[in-house]
Amino acid sequence: MTRMAGPPPIVVGIDPDPDKRMALAWAADAADRRRLPLLVVLAQNLPTPGYRPTGGRPSWEEWNEALHATGDRLLNEAVAYVESRHPRVRVSGLLAEGHPAWVLREQADNATEIVLGSWRLSALHELFTSAAVTLPLIAHAPCPVVVVPEPEHITQQPPYFVVGVDGSPASATAVDVAFEEAALRNAVLRTLYVWHPPMLGVLDEDAAVRECRRLLSETVAGRVASHPEVELHHEVVRGHPVQVLTEASEHALGLIVGTRGHGGFTGMLLGSVSQGVLHHARCPVIAVPHASDHGGRRR
Repeated sequence: MTRMAGPPPIVVGIDPDPDKRMALAWAADAADRRRLPLLVVLAQNLPTPGYRPTGGRPSWEEWNEALHATGDRLLNEAVAYVESRHPRVRVSGLLAEGHPAWVLREQADNATEIVLGSWRLSALHELFTSAAVTLPLIAHAPCPVVVVPEPEHITQQPPYFVVGVDGSPASATAVDVAFEEAALRNAVLRTLYVWHPPMLGVLDEDAAVRECRRLLSETVAGRVASHPEVELHHEVVRGHPVQVLTEASEHALGLIVGTRGHGGFTGMLLGSVSQGVLHHARCPVIAVPHASDHGGRRR
């Protein structure tokens, strides 16, 4: 299967384990809502769980053939899943060789968003599996990256999204995406400014909170007029950003964060807040790059 022509697709990286379908389901639903094509990508640089050599040690040619046959089968199953879930979505598959982070980064140059899964194992195991793909991809992708946890989380009614705001240009870009997502899903939007007081305290805490409210109001100004259908809740909360955002989004449709801000990226590393919510959030996390970071934009 090959890459489709037309508008920038939603790209989803699938796991070799066919039981892990949450990222694929999210991507299929998003493609259907946005009337966009969907590209399903499977990156292989090691034998997949579906390949089991028989007899003696296989030759390189036999190993390579079996690896690709398994990959094609997994892609065909994923495409069939999308077609049964959303028959009108135009879907294609791509089997690529290489590390998943860099394969998906290459696809991100012409994508509306990248979707991938995350599953919770031991902290050490997760560091060398899902995080090894997620962190470098978010660090370099010019489009939003959606990290969808396994298994499915329980959402609350009425449905809502949470977006973290810190007054930076990156969080303003994240708010744009948050309004768009909330409008598409007919969901409430909670904009959170988390005030984390310094260890030595401040002379006037009330004044500090008023400044947070001002920055929050400025960030969402203008977006309300563009999306009058979105019910908006402003909140300034005192506490640690990771804890507050994680708790606020526990039953959310998704948590949207900018990938730069106060204490954002240094080289390839995520800031402590972004990395913390990626590790602890139980709902999908949408990491949004600021347009000037990559020259990219929301398509």
